[in-house]
Amino acid sequence: MHTDLQTEETAAQPYPWTDGKRYLWLLGLIPAGALFISLGLFSWFSHAGWGTAAVVAWFVAPFVVFVFIPLLDMVVGVDGRNPPEEVIERLEADPFYRWCTYLYIPVQYAALITACYLWTADDLSFFGHEGGLGLVAKIGIAWAVGIAGGIGINTAHELGHKIENSEKWLSKIALATTAYGHFYIEHNRGHHARVATPEDPASSRLGESFWAFLPRSVAGSLVSAWELEKNRLARLGKSPWSLRNDNINAWLMTVVLFGALTAAFGLEVLPWLILQAVYGFS
Repeated sequence: MHTDLQTEETAAQPYPWTDGKRYLWLLGLIPAGALFISLGLFSWFSHAGWGTAAVVAWFVAPFVVFVFIPLLDMVVGVDGRNPPEEVIERLEADPFYRWCTYLYIPVQYAALITACYLWTADDLSFFGHEGGLGLVAKIGIAWAVGIAGGIGINTAHELGHKIENSEKWLSKIALATTAYGHFYIEHNRGHHARVATPEDPASSRLGESFWAFLPRSVAGSLVSAWELEKNRLARLGKSPWSLRNDNINAWLMTVVLFGALTAAFGLEVLPWLILQAVYGFS
């Protein structure tokens, strides 16, 4: 009897496993906030009188994503360790991991708003730079927020798989900066149902180059998302031309966002918003 009680108590105890990389998940916020690292370096170099270095500072985000992280991957190597099945439910219930995902969105939006200010500012003397920024610096800023928005699609991907409606709406909000709101429909109801088949625009063909895959995937995903929603609404006897269409309400988020930023910062900001969006979803 005593042995049976000990067995039951042992079974009731949490599985003795801890996530050794728990707080490293916060490093995922770096691409979203890389623009602020650039701004700090820009100010430092500008006050020091190092003009060329100040311009180069705006390219921290692509350096981190395309140079530093790949080199770090080579050094660290492959980590094939996964959490044991016994702790999956506990990890899913842990709010820390969800907040690591949630926090990406406000940082992503803060970077975009800061970028709009930097694209249009006439005087950056507070940061040690007289006048506004040049073309190369503005391109670096667009690249940085485009990367933040592009990686934000991964954030939207995670949130789009959740059950809670609030998280699904957060997914659309994350997609609004890149005007890629239809990904919410196409990925969950299109790609997952047709993955690795000829009907899936998000699956590359055997031997297909990246430059052939990219436009086919982008255009095909748009068409597929529209057809999926059109068919869903038709089954309900509804027109696709309404806010019930999740493509339309997601795209309207982008229209409202870009409209508000243009109203706040002027028409000068609109081409840059479009540029960063195109880079982000491509």
